[in-house]
Amino acid sequence: MKSIFKLFNGFMVVILALSLVSCAALKNKDEKKADEVSKSGSQDQVTDTGVNIELAGDSDSNKAGGLKTVYFPFDSSVISSDTEEILKTNTDFLKQYDKIKVQIEGHCDERGSVQYNLALGEKRAKSVKDYLVANGVSADRLSTVSYGKEKPLEMGHEESSWSKNRRGNFVVLEK
Repeated sequence: MKSIFKLFNGFMVVILALSLVSCAALKNKDEKKADEVSKSGSQDQVTDTGVNIELAGDSDSNKAGGLKTVYFPFDSSVISSDTEEILKTNTDFLKQYDKIKVQIEGHCDERGSVQYNLALGEKRAKSVKDYLVANGVSADRLSTVSYGKEKPLEMGHEESSWSKNRRGNFVVLEK
């Protein structure tokens, strides 16, 4: 019986040693892959000006380079003077980085029906796209989608939350 325990203990020591060697090999492989990704820039693009542009990055999370989210008044798709200032900056950014393609998402607050807000979100996204195109950004670099009230940025049932959800968000599709 003692010989079976000695054999079992020896076997367990060998398995434990192999496990540790295997884990170390996997860790080295993961570190090597992380180094390759950071050297190739395949995940993020850091421009010569230090701007970080992430594929699938969006303006809501500040991961779309210099693109900023624009906001709309209640029940409106009209570009206000504040929105226009932001869109001028976004236009300049898109002209500077002319390989970037973006999707403009139209969003609404929770008030109104699903159908109404989908239509309003589409109008918002289209008004943003129209502004960019009118100011020199190629239309084939821009697409639109409406999420209506389905993807709120901030939860809440008061104006401070609603105003943050009435927006046009930019998402990087290609860089």
